[in-house]
Amino acid sequence: MAINSSEDILGAVNDRYGKAAQKYESMPCCPGKTYDSKYLGVIPSEVVERDYGCGDPSKHLRPGDTVLDLGSGGGKMCFISAQMVGPKGRVIGVDINDEMLALARSAAPTVAGNLGYANVEFRKGKIEDLGLDLTLVDQYLETSPLANWADLDLFHEVVADARTRAPLVASESVDVVISNCVLNLVSPEKKRSLFKEIHRVLRRGGRAVISDVVCDEVVPAHLRADPHLWTGCVSGAMLEDEFINSFAEAGLYGIEILDRSPTPYLTIEGIEFRTMTIAAYKGKEGACWECNQAVVYKGPFKRVEDDDGHVFERGQRMAVCQKTHDILLREPFKGMFEPIEPVTPVDPAAAQPYACAAGSTLRSPSVTKGQDQPAPSLPSTKAMKGCC
Repeated sequence: MAINSSEDILGAVNDRYGKAAQKYESMPCCPGKTYDSKYLGVIPSEVVERDYGCGDPSKHLRPGDTVLDLGSGGGKMCFISAQMVGPKGRVIGVDINDEMLALARSAAPTVAGNLGYANVEFRKGKIEDLGLDLTLVDQYLETSPLANWADLDLFHEVVADARTRAPLVASESVDVVISNCVLNLVSPEKKRSLFKEIHRVLRRGGRAVISDVVCDEVVPAHLRADPHLWTGCVSGAMLEDEFINSFAEAGLYGIEILDRSPTPYLTIEGIEFRTMTIAAYKGKEGACWECNQAVVYKGPFKRVEDDDGHVFERGQRMAVCQKTHDILLREPFKGMFEPIEPVTPVDPAAAQPYACAAGSTLRSPSVTKGQDQPAPSLPSTKAMKGCC
């Protein structure tokens, strides 16, 4: 059966991965991944074997993180992540496939027993729609099957209530969203909502670390219609620049390529498919306020430009709003900029709007020193002895 719609994609993916949960199946998107063996010993062998990822976003987690794994499958990445975040952290796996969820849930008690703590749970849902808990939907339909239009109307009301009362993943509730070779399985028309959902569930200051398959040329229609290639994480691959730009379009910033395989693992009709891991951050929402702050870009480039069009000349005191100032002192920019604070801090309650959209400007030293700040006098020769 050819792939002609998003429903065809969902059906084909669910069928193939349901079978892959029962017995290992070779996938073209799994080119010899390696994981640190010290994290695999606590995981049941049937989970370790049925891994269909293409990268390792867990390497970028920290102790205490609350992590959401999109398309968690048999749970291998979740169980590795559980060890990375430790007992004070938390891991939530989301998948739509019942067989994969059953495999992951059956392994969870064993992993918890081996670790000495339980910090992983698995939820059923679509990764492009993290507001709807499909377990609640399944439970409703089991007791209240739809027989007529009135039942359908009531069902829609129940779904709307579930989104509000008990969302699958609440807004701004996780520190890190990870995914390992799953985003490509989502239909093209739903990928935009997928990235928007990543933005929604992240806390301010949170980050996404996504490993996926990308391609260097557009995949033609006849390859996209091939269900074996689609479910094998090939036909749904995004263009390299499209993948990167999707994070920016969703409102994320600080987008960084953490890993890009130098050689393709697969070439079809001259199109190269390779793996890429991207990190992106949330936290540039909100108004811009003038607090008389400046930053100095330290190099090595002559100038750099951020995603919002701010240009920073090397060695120059560039004026910034409070929000941009704070962003540039955090990851992934930490260490690239030297902050210059005003001698007299501006009370945030009295700060005026800052016109970031007007472009980049230099900040006069007199502003940070204060208009009435006297010019420093040169020290005497005696006073200078022994100084650096």
